[in-house]
Amino acid sequence: MTHITVRNGAWVLVGDGSKALFLCNHGDPDLLDLRVLEVHENVNPPTREQGSDAPGRAFPSAGSGARSAVEPTDWHELEKEHFAASIAARINAAAESGELDEIVIIAPPRVLGELRHELSAKARSKVKGEIDKDLTNHPIPEIEKALARQFNQPK
Repeated sequence: MTHITVRNGAWVLVGDGSKALFLCNHGDPDLLDLRVLEVHENVNPPTREQGSDAPGRAFPSAGSGARSAVEPTDWHELEKEHFAASIAARINAAAESGELDEIVIIAPPRVLGELRHELSAKARSKVKGEIDKDLTNHPIPEIEKALARQFNQPK
């Protein structure tokens, strides 16, 4: 395991495809005291409630007569990507303004990938660690323990 310290003032993002908690460490690296800075939530109903039409069909241009179904749009997954992009934009803005010195990101692997893709170079330089788990609906003491376990900090 990599030894990472979550210093006083460091941000911790705990998110998934529809909810993001921005926390700030008010403690020290050995005794975390995470407090909520911001909460972002996105209403994202299942695709069946968002899509309205059946998938389209593709027809070849030169009369072979073959047709194929076009893959249906997964509106639910698309909205998760948009939400991750909006969270990354918030991190980018905080990094650019100097509001954010360092951040640890806790999110499921797919969301982590989306965030990495959307973060600016300056914001990426502020990322001090990542945990690829979904802890969004966990209480803050459990998040603190997960950070302590992951980064070899006593808790």
